[in-house]
Amino acid sequence: MKPIYMVDSFTSEPFRGNPAAVCLLDKAEDGQWMQQVAAEMNVSETAFVYPEAGLWRLRWFTPVVEERLCGHATLAAAHILWQSGRLQPGETARFMTLSGQLTAQQNGAGGITLDFPSEPVQPVETEQALIEALGLIPRYTGRNRLDLLVEVDSEQTVRQLRPDMALLAKLDCRGVIVTSRAAGSGYDFVSRFFAPMDGISEDPVTGSAHCALAPYWGKRLRRDSLVGYQASARGGYVAVQLAGDRVRLTGEAVTVMKGSLEV
Repeated sequence: MKPIYMVDSFTSEPFRGNPAAVCLLDKAEDGQWMQQVAAEMNVSETAFVYPEAGLWRLRWFTPVVEERLCGHATLAAAHILWQSGRLQPGETARFMTLSGQLTAQQNGAGGITLDFPSEPVQPVETEQALIEALGLIPRYTGRNRLDLLVEVDSEQTVRQLRPDMALLAKLDCRGVIVTSRAAGSGYDFVSRFFAPMDGISEDPVTGSAHCALAPYWGKRLRRDSLVGYQASARGGYVAVQLAGDRVRLTGEAVTVMKGSLEV
């Protein structure tokens, strides 16, 4: 039997934030098996964690593909390692991943801080296909190794956006981040994340997208520490801090289910 959990990340309340499945393994398993489990769990990400060379190997799968970087499932994995006693309170979680070594630490406020690579975007010409998919002309379009980032005119536009998922799925990127400056107080910028190309129409709260949002809005707002709100139906907050070529992402996590795989 293999322990498996469901964790809501970037939230302090159950049924908010972004759900991730976390499967604890004793050793590496076949990638095809992991993909089948992720399809069975049918949430945006399933994390598989197992000990390797004194660290924890961490792999992330959507229902259809293995991911190169994922924030909310890393937060969930670290949360479960502490909760299950595999890591002691205060001990740093060190993960080897497709994006290098990532760490997670508990903080005194009850949250978890992830140390992730900064993924700044570079300006690119806005494709007609993107305009048609979003139904608007962006103020700015940039891209990094993973995603397209699109700035629009207002928070209202971000919240009311209804993109054409079939058209988005044809774009050559992992996903599309749509963002604007916040309209009021409580957070500095707002975003949504769409990735039908990876089997996720809209991701509820995307930690890895904030690796692009943090340097983008940090430069625009001339601040190293900001708070983003991802305005999906579930919603969630991500506190970000720029640290050179790294971004620290902070959020909370709540376990909502525990079970075991019988296969």
